[in-house]
Amino acid sequence: RFFCTRGSCCSPTAMADDEERAAELKKKRSFRKFSFRGIDLDQMLDLSTEQLMDILHARARRRFSRGLLLKRPVKQLKKKLLKAKKDCGPHDKPDVVKTHLRDMIIIPEMIGSIVGVHQGKVFTTVEIKADMVGMYLGQFSITYKPVRHGRPGIGATSSSKFVPLK
Repeated sequence: RFFCTRGSCCSPTAMADDEERAAELKKKRSFRKFSFRGIDLDQMLDLSTEQLMDILHARARRRFSRGLLLKRPVKQLKKKLLKAKKDCGPHDKPDVVKTHLRDMIIIPEMIGSIVGVHQGKVFTTVEIKADMVGMYLGQFSITYKPVRHGRPGIGATSSSKFVPLK
């Protein structure tokens, strides 16, 4: 049996202090619970359409009141997302569901799904998270290529003739 030269670190009070520190670290590492406008994620999944409308912004409320969830393409998208979630394992990610519905408002049932949003040329993969509720799918799929300033192109100036092409 080995003994510490200091003697104080192996005392029962020191061991209790270490356990307390470990418990405090565990508390610090715990993730903060997500809430959307004061409503927890579990409660948000149980909301009816009318209750969900009350917590969303005005444009989304108007869209819901005009029957967003009753339209055929939206119903089909919800059905495909639900099927993809059901078919995957408990710790796996669901398959990508491709759609052109850029104006679809993200609802709580879509959380955890992976959607391929069409951006005009290709489908951009978007993983739906709880923070995205109430936003549009199109907000996460950019339709243009951002401008890269400061790089001369062919024919920009006479000096750009000497820029090597890759």
